[in-house]
Amino acid sequence: MLELKNIQKSYKTGTFVQHALKKVNIKFRKNEFVSILGPSGSGKTTLLNIIGGFDRYDSGDLIINNKSTKKFKTTEWDSYRNNCIGFIFQSYNLISHISVLENVEMTMTLSGYKKKNKRKKALDALKRVGLKEHAHKKPNQLSGGQMQRVAIARALVNDPDIILADEPTGALDSNTSVQIMDLIQEIAKDKLVIMVTHNPDLAREYATRIIEVKDGEIIGDSNPIKKDEKDDGVVKIKKTVLSYQSALHLSFNNIKTKKGRTLLTSFAASIGIIGIALILSLSNGFKIEIDNFEKDSLSEAPIIISTQSMSMDQESLEKIHKNTKKLKKYPKSKKVYVASDMMEKMTHTNNITNDYIDYLKKLNKKDISGISYQKSTGFNIVNHNSEGYHLISTTNMGIQNWTLLPTKVGSKDGIIENNYDVLAGKIDDTVPGLILQVDSRNQIYESTLQQLGLSSKNVTFKDIMSQELKVVLNDDYYQKVGDYFMPNTDYEALYKNENSITLKVQAIIRGKKGKEMITNGSGFGYTNALTELVISKNKDSEIVKEQQERDYNVLTHQEFDENDPAATKDMTLGYLGAESIPVMISIYPKDFDSKDTITKYLDKYNKKKEEKDEIKYTDMAGMISSLSGNIMDAITAVLIAFSSISLIVSSIMIGIITYISVLERTKEIGILRALGARGKDVTRVFNAETIIIGLCSGILGLFIAYLLTFPINKVIEEISGLANVAKLNPMHAITLLIISITLTVIGGFIPAKMASKKDPVVALRTE
Repeated sequence: MLELKNIQKSYKTGTFVQHALKKVNIKFRKNEFVSILGPSGSGKTTLLNIIGGFDRYDSGDLIINNKSTKKFKTTEWDSYRNNCIGFIFQSYNLISHISVLENVEMTMTLSGYKKKNKRKKALDALKRVGLKEHAHKKPNQLSGGQMQRVAIARALVNDPDIILADEPTGALDSNTSVQIMDLIQEIAKDKLVIMVTHNPDLAREYATRIIEVKDGEIIGDSNPIKKDEKDDGVVKIKKTVLSYQSALHLSFNNIKTKKGRTLLTSFAASIGIIGIALILSLSNGFKIEIDNFEKDSLSEAPIIISTQSMSMDQESLEKIHKNTKKLKKYPKSKKVYVASDMMEKMTHTNNITNDYIDYLKKLNKKDISGISYQKSTGFNIVNHNSEGYHLISTTNMGIQNWTLLPTKVGSKDGIIENNYDVLAGKIDDTVPGLILQVDSRNQIYESTLQQLGLSSKNVTFKDIMSQELKVVLNDDYYQKVGDYFMPNTDYEALYKNENSITLKVQAIIRGKKGKEMITNGSGFGYTNALTELVISKNKDSEIVKEQQERDYNVLTHQEFDENDPAATKDMTLGYLGAESIPVMISIYPKDFDSKDTITKYLDKYNKKKEEKDEIKYTDMAGMISSLSGNIMDAITAVLIAFSSISLIVSSIMIGIITYISVLERTKEIGILRALGARGKDVTRVFNAETIIIGLCSGILGLFIAYLLTFPINKVIEEISGLANVAKLNPMHAITLLIISITLTVIGGFIPAKMASKKDPVVALRTE
């Protein structure tokens, strides 16, 4: 049973107050056809709106099946309208951009019916009003009487307790009006039907009860409820919800009616996406080209471990400048501040031990193409030519372009085989000898030829490989003069000394095409076998033994340190070629993946060690890759920042478009609210619209950007010779699509919220 107790309702316009209802008391039976009769402005429509939960009463109470509505929340009123009320409006209030069937289904959509059940009930309701064959038409394809029948089917489909009809025949001709009234009268047999009308003849002919209203008060009731009439029914209100799928469907159908505007909006919103997509395509393509170039040319760049290592990573540099940044330039203060010594902070001393060398020997051979252990071994080398005998140098550090040849690891080709072509001879790193490297034009320095004892005219490979050099041992090279050792300058005697080691060029090599980053330049390489042979012969020399017993100093570039004889001894022994611990180790990885494996293994050694005990390394390939990657990232970030401005503009534009859509769909908002949609459901409808526009603009932007890559790639290929540079990463494309949708939703958020706040009564009156 429906009951109104002392209901009052007023409307204020400025200082003017209109009393629409004045302490209205009325009860309704479960099954009856009630006609509320009265002139315009009498309050009958306000009464109907309060009964339907459209409008809120100022005071009093609306009781539904013995339940008070005084403390009803907004969502409960929404659910009440959906479950308990069916509306039949004078102006039909059908949603124009969806089909007749979908209009009828909308009430059940809000109630959460499954699609199969919903479709069956809607078709049954249309069949009941004689419109089943028109189910898939749009409302504007029907006559006025047919549209009102659709409205009746929609009101009945959810099986509500109460049907509210507001002037249901006001817009119909007399013949159609009779058909509609007959249909409503049939409905009233098992439901409460409350009809508002100003036509007394219509009320008397069909209604079982007539309530007359004037100036907001009940002035007559033809069949009032007696005191002994009771209804023990219990109201059941089910929560309503509009699913995202239904919201998307509604918005999609609305957008289809405005295809041109949607396309232009999507294109305008896609301009920022196009710009960013092209930037990312080029950035990604150039990164791929750089990566490929680096992998081809730097994949076997060495990882260097030396006694003195330099930390060039970003973290180290930031630490150095951290304190400096805090200080202002040109301060007025009379204080001085301690600055960090950059070289001291960046330099780390590695204590390379035999244990560490043993640790390196456990590296997986599959990851290494070569390794070299550079030791502080002195080579006393003498050559011979037509002009006589000459000393080349007394230390490998002083020999121009002489480097230790990496030793091959494992059975497969090593770093030399992978990066160089052998032009003459054969490489054998187990034999003491020399390897001569020529550049891509078969050039070598004139000084290199002179070191071999050759002139710079008409030199053949045969001439080079037949030339002999002599490595003189320390006992023969140094002579004791008083308390000091002096070099022997009789180079002919040294050259002919039977203890000297004969050196010849084993092979002549040249860097392979595309390996310039590794193989650039020319000069000598010597085998590790030579180093080990010199060390083994020198370690038992008399000069070294005497040097160990007494801190004699060889007259060389080094000066004797009287305050620290031990330090001088270490330097001298190393210089004399008796030190077996390497001063630099170069590890050549197979490829970039192997390099990562090796660096992880090296990092593992440093775990749980104090910083002073750590062995740090220099990853040349990693440094170059990081530098090039950082530069490319910085350029990309700047360009994206500029392009993002258009995204912000498009977001604002989407907000304006959504606001216009809210204005255009105001009546639809009122219809949805009348059917029980919550405020958040209305927000969801407009958010769904912005999602669709965002999706369309994102897809359109990515498609246009893809088409533009073809002419861009053509231009780049003609300029640089690089083909198909512009390549959009699929992850970037997905990210841009998400950004497009997100920005459009943000742009339309405020208008969508505004839509949810609209008064449903006012919204329904909007044309």
